[in-house]
Amino acid sequence: MKPFARQLATIASPFLLFVLVAIVWHVVVQIFSIPKIILPSPLAVVQALWEEKWILLSASWITLKAAAVGLVCSAIFGSLIAVLFSQSSLLRVALYPYVIFLQTVPIVAIAPLLIIWSGNNFRTIVLVAVIISIFPVISNVTSGLLSINENLRDLFRMQGATRWQMLIKLRIPSALSQLILGLRVSSGLSVIGAIVAEFFVGNSGEYDGLGTIMTARQALLRTPELMAALIACTLLGIALFGLVNLLGATVLRRWTKTDGFESE
Repeated sequence: MKPFARQLATIASPFLLFVLVAIVWHVVVQIFSIPKIILPSPLAVVQALWEEKWILLSASWITLKAAAVGLVCSAIFGSLIAVLFSQSSLLRVALYPYVIFLQTVPIVAIAPLLIIWSGNNFRTIVLVAVIISIFPVISNVTSGLLSINENLRDLFRMQGATRWQMLIKLRIPSALSQLILGLRVSSGLSVIGAIVAEFFVGNSGEYDGLGTIMTARQALLRTPELMAALIACTLLGIALFGLVNLLGATVLRRWTKTDGFESE
């Protein structure tokens, strides 16, 4: 298959699948006369999406800011923790169980506590996003820092390189690809964390993110508007994922083949 045809197929396949699902969805709703409050038709969802476009755009921007800040914080703090783990096996053994705890903790259960400690504000949204999204960064970057080429490590030692020089000039460049892989996973998790936090913070009436919009529409049993907000959440996650991919393709160009990264 020629490159252009391959790219066209890559773009067209998801779109055609979406159209097929929408058609089946519409037919099922019409045949079984499903009430709009249970399952609205695709046309009703599209209409709700259009009618609330400005509300959803404003809410998406608020949620995007919280998710993006949470993702950046996860990248920074997760990388710093990974560096510590790579330099000390004792720290790695002692602290890694608590890192796993961050991945397994039921965020819905501790979100009310975080609100009590931090308040109904933007900071709490970011904190929840960080808690949910930091584990993939720590795990991937730690693996990248520890899994370096043995020949290169021996070469650095033969040249009398210090631990600091090996970290800056060998381990960190080798771990950049793993950082991008971790961020690709964390990008979606940060959006999920922001929206989950907004379910709780939005109850105060002082925050208007997508999670708040969804909570309000669910309380009023406005299912088409609720599904429109769900579509906005999905598009937001895709946008942040695409931004991370673009960043990865730019950064990794110095260390890996760009076409190899994009073909994953």
